[in-house]
Amino acid sequence: MAEVVAMRRDEQQDGPVRAAFADGILRLTLSNPPANALSLATIAAMRSELDAAREDKAVRVVIIAAAGKVFCAGHDLKELTAHRADADRGREFYQRTMEDCAQLMQAIVRLPKPVIAEVDGTATAAGCQLVASCDLAIASDHATFATPGVNIGLFCSTPMVALSRNVSRKHAMEMLLTGETIDASSAREFGLINRVVPREYLNQVVTKYAQTIASKSPLTLKIGKEAFYEQAEMGLADAYDYAAKVMVENMLARDAEEGIGAFVEKRKPQWTGE
Repeated sequence: MAEVVAMRRDEQQDGPVRAAFADGILRLTLSNPPANALSLATIAAMRSELDAAREDKAVRVVIIAAAGKVFCAGHDLKELTAHRADADRGREFYQRTMEDCAQLMQAIVRLPKPVIAEVDGTATAAGCQLVASCDLAIASDHATFATPGVNIGLFCSTPMVALSRNVSRKHAMEMLLTGETIDASSAREFGLINRVVPREYLNQVVTKYAQTIASKSPLTLKIGKEAFYEQAEMGLADAYDYAAKVMVENMLARDAEEGIGAFVEKRKPQWTGE
């Protein structure tokens, strides 16, 4: 079944999101340049791919990339503006857009598989939110980031949720209040991304990260990712209590038994995902 799903993804080259699968790595590419905006269609396509990846045991890591010079410019402002002519001045459509986008970002966080953003270009507003929602983010030295809603009278309130959970409050407020663009070096300093690499090596570096992660026990990655985000919202004592329970259950897993045994016996572990 996993092989069938993987084959289907290899053939999906049309629409706002292209999908390609190889060696346990699912690459999702925003492919609606020049803006790669998060229209409702794009959000739905991305969510569909993530939902499928959740159930596909062959998928070990997901990469989110983009075609063109812009990684993602955020919501489709033309699509949003068109609904001002609605009887409710667009309220229902705006609510649906923001809710669907929020669900997409949470789907990334809750996916039991690591998600890496590969950023080569501009990531603004909800596009910056997308980067912040991924578990890891690697950017080229040409990448830029901004939450510029304040410049057009629309504070980036939803991007703020992901942003403020990645960078310090002062840095988050700097981006939100000024709306100014920061370069990749500043984004790394802020904590928004992990690494900055020359453009010509970006794909190579991201793929290496993905391959390294894909070589680990899928069960261990699932347990660890879930625990990371759960404990991050807790107080210190509760976090330690929760994490201790997670460690006990993890120790009882077959993959932990195999991994520890392989380490002691100086051999490569054979993961079963159990």
